[in-house]
Amino acid sequence: MDRWHDPSSCLFNDRGLLSIRELTRDAILLAAKSIILLSSFLGNQQLNKCCGLWFQRDDQRKTALVLTSAHLIRKNDLNQWKRQWTGEYHHNAKVIVHLLDNTTTLGHLIYLQEHYEIAIYEVQVDKPVHLPTFNDRVHSGQDVFRLGRDADLDIKITHGNLAYNSPSGYERCHYMYFLRDASSLKLLHDDGGPIIDLEGKVVGLVNNQINETFVPSSILHKCLDFWRRFNCMPRLHLGMTFSPIKFLNPICIERMTRKHNIDSGLIVEQISKESHAEKIGIRKGDVIESFNGKHISTTIELESMLIDICWDHFDQGKKLNTEKDVSVKIFDATKLCPRTRNLTVIVSDCGEDIVKGKHLPVIKHISCLPYHG
Repeated sequence: MDRWHDPSSCLFNDRGLLSIRELTRDAILLAAKSIILLSSFLGNQQLNKCCGLWFQRDDQRKTALVLTSAHLIRKNDLNQWKRQWTGEYHHNAKVIVHLLDNTTTLGHLIYLQEHYEIAIYEVQVDKPVHLPTFNDRVHSGQDVFRLGRDADLDIKITHGNLAYNSPSGYERCHYMYFLRDASSLKLLHDDGGPIIDLEGKVVGLVNNQINETFVPSSILHKCLDFWRRFNCMPRLHLGMTFSPIKFLNPICIERMTRKHNIDSGLIVEQISKESHAEKIGIRKGDVIESFNGKHISTTIELESMLIDICWDHFDQGKKLNTEKDVSVKIFDATKLCPRTRNLTVIVSDCGEDIVKGKHLPVIKHISCLPYHG
């Protein structure tokens, strides 16, 4: 009946998607049932808007939980988003949840995780809500769709592919990237919406619509499981950021293998000032080969492992904001030799800030170092 107002959709406008149109139409309609819109306000002034996902319900209390981006209540300064690790959040902001029957209700903040930039809101609902299905197994180049809602609650659809990229600037190491089609010029101007696969399963939650990054479902699942049991989402603050060797140019990887017998690991990009990592001599350009004897090839694997270590920490009856020792195997980029050190880290559910400091210089990046063997 609304045919006169036929909204634009890549699924029908892009002939390149003709081969998957039938499959993805049903997938999108299925996933759309769990996507809602949230608006935040400071007084009478709108702060932000984000999409969210129903992820848990309590039929007896007639409540449901919404997972969304913490940017919903973040201080609205887009320039600052690109120049700082952890922003300022308005925890007392009023949040309106726009239900799909065109009614609204209040959302009550029950948890905010600054590092993963996700927030959980409790909502009073009289009707059952549709819970999404998640998929933790994804691969680079995979066909996906980014979904959101506009002010009229119409579903917005953008086609693209998944990518594992090295984070830059103030981007977090656990980010994955949505590479939209070149023909998709119109961006969705909100965060918190899902990235879905061709079966309608959620593979991640958009956390930055400017850089088109998202938190993968494998991390979301572990965080939510942790929160259900311990009422928090902790991780280990390492005081470092990394770039995976796996995502370098294959020419560089082959060179590193020939010259230094290294084909996997994480290259240290930044070390936080006065962190324990700095004190034990880790420097930019070093390669972290393993944590607690476990070899790590991507920052997503690293983030997952950090959460697993927190599980052991809490199972032992220990709490937040305490120290934990981690064994780290390092390939020294200056001396060109491996060494193992104990790294003391903090178990925290706060956002980790990497403070710039003066570090001992490294002559060259390890992938470009001359052969000394």
